Amino acid sequence: MEFKLDRTAFRASKADEQVNYGEEYRGKSPGELLEIAFYLNSLAYGFSLDNPPKMDKTVFSARKR
Repeated sequence: MEFKLDRTAFRASKADEQVNYGEEYRGKSPGELLEIAFYLNSLAYGFSLDNPPKMDKTVFSARKR
């Protein structure tokens, strides 16, 4: 699925003038919402959708109680 971020769709405004942008996502399935979230995370953290970063499992440890 190809997404493109439209930077002209939003604008800064006061709280009483603000538009509810969540209405656009109300009818989406949970899978579609996860795809959108994955795309936005890739933009925010600068990684490619084709090559996402691997989780560093060395920072976790398991201990018995």
